[in-house]
Order: sequence, then structure tokens, then C-alpha cells
Amino acid sequence: MTKLFLIFNHEFTDDQVADARVTLGVGPILKLPDELQDLWANIPPDLPAIRPYLQPLMDWLSSVANPKDYTLVQGDFGACYIMVNWALRHGSIPIYSTTERIAQESVADDGSVVNTHKFKHAIFRKYGG
Repeated sequence: MTKLFLIFNHEFTDDQVADARVTLGVGPILKLPDELQDLWANIPPDLPAIRPYLQPLMDWLSSVANPKDYTLVQGDFGACYIMVNWALRHGSIPIYSTTERIAQESVADDGSVVNTHKFKHAIFRKYGG
């Protein structure tokens, strides 16, 4: 059964789960182990090269992912580039979630302007697609 690996820093919403099951046909949806999630969420901004830093994540994926599994990759731009390329080299399908942004502006009692932004999942899109 096709799996979906989550390499991102947000909570996977019920809408995303439903869409992944229907449009991607995935079974198991797998979060990163805690230590790898912490690694992904805390990429040091002062490292000149991050590939060695990401190696434990690539090693883990190599041990659990199969060709044709999906890998949702969102986060640090450079890290995404590395992980998307890893996925492509290993036959995984790298995707990201697109969102609809709903903005609302109001004026508070004190005259200040309050902006509220809501983001709602739209679709999954393949990298390079």
C-alpha cells in the first residue's frame, strides 16, 4: 500500500488526510520520528551546508520508504530542495500542500486595524508538476 511521509512542521489537518486518501490513494500517513521532527524543525540558520545535517532524515527514509510512496516536503527552502531531490532519486513522489488564503480586516474599538488570515488546504501538488 502506498504511504505518505510528512516532512513538514505543521499539523496534518483532517481535510489533508481526506484529500490524501482520495486523490493520492495513500494508506498509512507517517509522521517523522520525534528526533527527526526536531531536526527538521530546527535547521540551524548558520550552517554553510545542511546536507550532512539532514543525513539522518535521508537514512531513515531510505530504510522505510518505497518507490512510488509520497513525500510531503515543506519547510526551509534549502532543506526542501535537498529532500525533493532525494525523493526523486529514490523513486518517491515529492509533493506539497497548496492553500487558499482567506484574509479579513477589521477596525478595533481603539482604532487599530486587525488582520486575520486563515489558510485552508486546497490540493496536493507534485514538485516540478
